[in-house]
Amino acid sequence: MSDIKKVVLAYSGGLDTSVILKWLQETYQCEVVTFTADLGQGEEVEPARAKAQAMGVKEIYIDDLREEFVRDFVFPMFRANTIYEGEYLLGTSIARPLIAKRLIEIANETGADAISHGATGKGNDQVRFELGAYALKPGVKVIAPWREWDLTSRETLMAYAKKANIPVDFTKAGKKSPYSMDANLLHISYEGGVLEDTWTEHEEDMWRWTVSPEKAPDVPTYIELTYRQGDIVAIDGVELTPAQVLTKLNEIGGANGIGRLDIVENRYVGMKSRGCYETPGGTIMLKAHRAIESITLDREVAHLKDELMPRYASLIYNGYWWSPERKMLQTMIDASQENVNGVVRLKLYKGNVIVVGRKSDDSLFDSRISTFEDDAGAYNQADAAGFIKLNALRMRIAANKGRKLI
Repeated sequence: MSDIKKVVLAYSGGLDTSVILKWLQETYQCEVVTFTADLGQGEEVEPARAKAQAMGVKEIYIDDLREEFVRDFVFPMFRANTIYEGEYLLGTSIARPLIAKRLIEIANETGADAISHGATGKGNDQVRFELGAYALKPGVKVIAPWREWDLTSRETLMAYAKKANIPVDFTKAGKKSPYSMDANLLHISYEGGVLEDTWTEHEEDMWRWTVSPEKAPDVPTYIELTYRQGDIVAIDGVELTPAQVLTKLNEIGGANGIGRLDIVENRYVGMKSRGCYETPGGTIMLKAHRAIESITLDREVAHLKDELMPRYASLIYNGYWWSPERKMLQTMIDASQENVNGVVRLKLYKGNVIVVGRKSDDSLFDSRISTFEDDAGAYNQADAAGFIKLNALRMRIAANKGRKLI
């Protein structure tokens, strides 16, 4: 007899988590609480309620987390100009700490003994969910069915579902999907299928949010983004909430063929994985944020942020959002954004995000000093001679000692 009486399950209502729901009930003889998060994945989440009810679930949570997701997770990440391994905008990674947080909150509210998720034992998500859960509730028990059961394929899942009379749309579920997909307001990811051959080009009909650059409009789209302390607060002068900002940028970027990515990345568990990502709004945000920082940040502050960013990105990718080191870095990053205010003008054209203007009352760009015209004495060019000689001093000493460089 299991000592687990109640477990909170991250539940999508799809085949995998519906099988997990039934498996938990049978294996652990426990009550299951379901939690379904609306993170802007573009699919209806309410049907999950009916499926859970049909399987005897009495406590059902369906939460709209879109604003919290963008405000408290996506925006803070973009203040750091975060990309993993030079390309990936961390769309899946950044959603997991919020889901882990809510799982623990619901466990506390309902008096549950454990939480459960549908992540496999091969991927990063198991680490992200569980590191977050342990950080927020050290004694929580975690049940990861993919690491326990003998259901190792879609076919065995289907057979289990049929035998257990699980209310799944068998016509839809029985059709083999070529990709494993994850979606939220920041991105859609695609893995599996033809993508498991790194030489095979991704299929055009795979993409959901973006038109191909070849089919994007022949006329560029211009937009203006207003920043306040590092976050976008308005598009073309219209103030929007964080979730509204990202939704709008996804629409505009997708229509202009922006945000497609095909990469092979290094998973935390040690294997390489090929994934394709659609991140139209995020691609625009990254370019624009660097543009506004270029005129508002001190040089050394900007360079220090760039040096620390890969470490910060790895923390998020590997599941350490709730760690003290990520919090420490976030405090520094947020402090750097105090004067990151102003407007960036962008030209979007056939997959490209082109910065064409930036302005700010907090700009450190002084045209009187940087001008190629007469600067009226704002800068004494003769000062550069001593500056250069002092910086060359150690090299001149070494050369005088006969140190060979060639």
